[in-house]
Amino acid sequence: MKIAFLDAATMGNVSFEPFERLGDFVLYESSTPEEARERVRDLDVLLINKVMVDKDLIDSAPNLKLICIAATGVNNIDVEYAASKGIPVRNAVGYSTDSVVQTTFMHILSLVGGAPYFDSSVKSGSYSRSGMFTDPNWNWWELAGKTIGIIGMGNIGSKVAKIAEAFGMNVCYYSTSGTGHCKEYPCLSLEELLRTSDIVSVHAPLNERTKNLIGKEQLAMMKPSAYLVNVGRGAIIVEEDLAQAVDEGVIAGAGIDVFVTEPLPENHPYLNMAHPERMRFSPHIAWASIEARDRLIGIMAENIAKGW
Repeated sequence: MKIAFLDAATMGNVSFEPFERLGDFVLYESSTPEEARERVRDLDVLLINKVMVDKDLIDSAPNLKLICIAATGVNNIDVEYAASKGIPVRNAVGYSTDSVVQTTFMHILSLVGGAPYFDSSVKSGSYSRSGMFTDPNWNWWELAGKTIGIIGMGNIGSKVAKIAEAFGMNVCYYSTSGTGHCKEYPCLSLEELLRTSDIVSVHAPLNERTKNLIGKEQLAMMKPSAYLVNVGRGAIIVEEDLAQAVDEGVIAGAGIDVFVTEPLPENHPYLNMAHPERMRFSPHIAWASIEARDRLIGIMAENIAKGW
């Protein structure tokens, strides 16, 4: 069985030994579209993360029997065309829940607690020169008693809710599918959630219902003291509108892990803000704790071992 991973560099420093046990495994750090079409010609199993698997690529692999993606979403694969050729597509569900939840609170705690300011106060010598035992110049607030509004109450959103409760927060959510299946917390309209939440945290997939879900009009509904966190998909938020809203004080700030274009272009509005201190960024790493990546490799290997 011939197996190849076309963009293995995206996985970082992990062991690919589980794939080596399953067949003749080849690892490629990255692949251009032209390289990908050449590399799949005699494959039985194709492993990818962000490589586009379109009709042309599938047609270039006459022996292909299985496509495994190192992700939960499959939006970069033409699943319908693969199915028409009898090729199953298998994703990895649930591998990154704890990793994404932890990153969510990394951003929340940094935003609310002013972590960069206090760190700089000590490292710059400002605290040493102040003559005071404390630095009271950044007004941070407690999560207890505040409201977190969760957009998308799936596995990740549900765990964010539980941890928020442990901090003493009130929880509400907006169902992007319109079903409102979770009965533990109030399901609100998007407008009501935005108007009442102190923190809005996005944990939804990107689809026709969520693309550009939050733009200028929606940001204006939020409290001026509120923060927005997005670890879902970049295109759920209109990025230019968010940069402007934070700069103008429409909302207090935002924590962003995902972007419409990745990596982030150097001329992006996020990188040209008047008040960058109001933002927290991470380069799409919420999924990528070392434990999550190890779990991901394991799930992908299991998906291959199941056969087709």
